[in-house]
Amino acid sequence: MARFDRTNLDSIGWERTLSAFPDRVVFQTPAWLSFVAETQKAEPVLAVLKEGRQILGYFTGLIVKRLGLRFLGSPLRGWSTPYMGFNLLPSTPRRIAVEAMSDFAFGELGCIHFEVVDSHMTLNDIEGLGGTHEMSSTYEIDLTQSEDALFHRMSSSCRNEIRQAERYGVSIEEATDEDFPQDFSNQFKDVLAKQRMVPMFGASRVRALIKHLLPTGRLLLLRARDPAGRCIATGVFVATNEAMFFWGGTSWRQYQKFHPNHALQWYAMRYWKKRGIGIYNMVGIKEFKRQFGGRQTAVPAIRQSKYRLISFLRASAPKAVRRAQYLAWRFKTVAGGNHPQ
Repeated sequence: MARFDRTNLDSIGWERTLSAFPDRVVFQTPAWLSFVAETQKAEPVLAVLKEGRQILGYFTGLIVKRLGLRFLGSPLRGWSTPYMGFNLLPSTPRRIAVEAMSDFAFGELGCIHFEVVDSHMTLNDIEGLGGTHEMSSTYEIDLTQSEDALFHRMSSSCRNEIRQAERYGVSIEEATDEDFPQDFSNQFKDVLAKQRMVPMFGASRVRALIKHLLPTGRLLLLRARDPAGRCIATGVFVATNEAMFFWGGTSWRQYQKFHPNHALQWYAMRYWKKRGIGIYNMVGIKEFKRQFGGRQTAVPAIRQSKYRLISFLRASAPKAVRRAQYLAWRFKTVAGGNHPQ
């Protein structure tokens, strides 16, 4: 029977070990673990999956403590991290890794709850193994196509908006400057204000992301400017191995008529395609993302708790977070003298 054993590989050893696995994503790199560890006050967990003496693969996650209780995330909600999970030999089914998680999380690590979202997992990998799950859906775009094919697979409205951005004089620049985190944060607040919410993180998280990821070459920061030189939109994209991911994009509502977000996406797709990336995972299925011609896919996000109450509270957390964001927006609006509509 396979089991996980925690390993103490340093970042260099971890990078070297996982680089041999084609299923590795950027969220399993040492740089990303350092980013999450800093922003969530979390403890990285690296583990090797063995059956006897044979190594079958590895697990990446982090532990956070809440009221003295230990939660294992790979990842957890709120970490600005869509996937983690396993890196396995091609001959090793993911079901074997999932079966070994309970003993590892509740036994060796002493956690009361764990969550795993693996970008290569399927429903067959978890069927009948206990716990709960929900499907995490996204659009994936095949970047191995020619640029012409990519462009023509987009909806006609999407293609028109990319062309209009160019005609309006929108320019896209690759950013590395210190102003980028604040630009992103300010625009993020404006976007969420339309939804009557406030962000759950600010410029400090973007700074931490840049600090840890930019030196690795796995981070692309883009800024869109209007003809007057104003920063009207920003985008963050990350990649490694075969896949790129959309981490976040924001814009000022008053300048959305220039369609800067469409221009940012098209620039990022071509940028990573030229660097050998074959898949673009847009991380979600909002209507804006559907326009770019990807196919909809989904993986199970699994959760398991040692105690039923913890399971209930974790399942209720997303609604509680959205409610807290709305109440924070309402308080801020009233305190500022603007009554919510």
